[in-house]
Amino acid sequence: MFKAVSLIIGWIADRILGDPEWLPHPIVAFGRVIAFGERKLNKGQRRCQKGAALTIVLTACTFMFFTLILSLCDDVICIVLEAVCIFYCLAGTTLVREVKSVFAAVNVSVEQGRTQVSRIVGRDTSELSAQEIRLAALETLAENLSDGVVAPLFWLVVLGVPGMMTYKMINTLDSMIGYRTRRFRRFGMFAARLDDVVNWVPARLTALLMLLVSVVITPMSRSRFMSIWHDILMFSKAHLSPNSGWPEAALASILACRFGGPHIYHGEMISKPYIGRYNREITSKDLIVAIKLNRYVELVVIVLLLLFSV
Repeated sequence: MFKAVSLIIGWIADRILGDPEWLPHPIVAFGRVIAFGERKLNKGQRRCQKGAALTIVLTACTFMFFTLILSLCDDVICIVLEAVCIFYCLAGTTLVREVKSVFAAVNVSVEQGRTQVSRIVGRDTSELSAQEIRLAALETLAENLSDGVVAPLFWLVVLGVPGMMTYKMINTLDSMIGYRTRRFRRFGMFAARLDDVVNWVPARLTALLMLLVSVVITPMSRSRFMSIWHDILMFSKAHLSPNSGWPEAALASILACRFGGPHIYHGEMISKPYIGRYNREITSKDLIVAIKLNRYVELVVIVLLLLFSV
């Protein structure tokens, strides 16, 4: 079980600092270990088994390491370490800042927008239009609300700080080797499926919270509420991922826009189903609504966790 004071300190630190580039980040260390393992193992025969072995070893070691470290600390040090881990695991503030920067950059020029959005998406951005840049940023913001905020906090409740850090390892594995490209399709299969499992509940919870919070941000009729819920249920199933479609469908339905379509990843064209009904121009007003959704959902989850920890 986590300590309420650790959650408060970690959350406030994230709201103030985000992820400053000058501060060493454990997720960067996770990424380096994963990249090293991938270079050594992703070749020859039995790539599926090798990828699964790497995923299992790194996941188990992460949970055991943080469990051991926290068990050896006294209460004060434990609070500090928990707060630091929570701060590192939350990615709400950083993505909001990055998405704001994308919209600001693309308003200056498409080329600047492409450069800025390349910092937060895995697709090839060299040919994206201004509309596609804004959509890519909002799509990433929606997905990040689930795997960068709600999911880490969900696993904090279930397995404490070790569970939260382990979730981040799994999520990092998926973001690095979980692609359906020729290079990673077999090697990253297990990591991608494990990521699907740990995000199953958080993704659906995120979509539900986004819908409920949207009523406060943009008052709507009962018929509009039910229409959005119906669209979330329908379009979430169209996504290639069993989870990513939920927050993306929620944001697309609330904003009345459309995500998805064909994109280039690691040199290969990947066709994503369209999420949402309306292919309309995205504006800065949509960004304001999306950020409010993120912030309010995050606040609701934090309050619920604090009540849970009492």
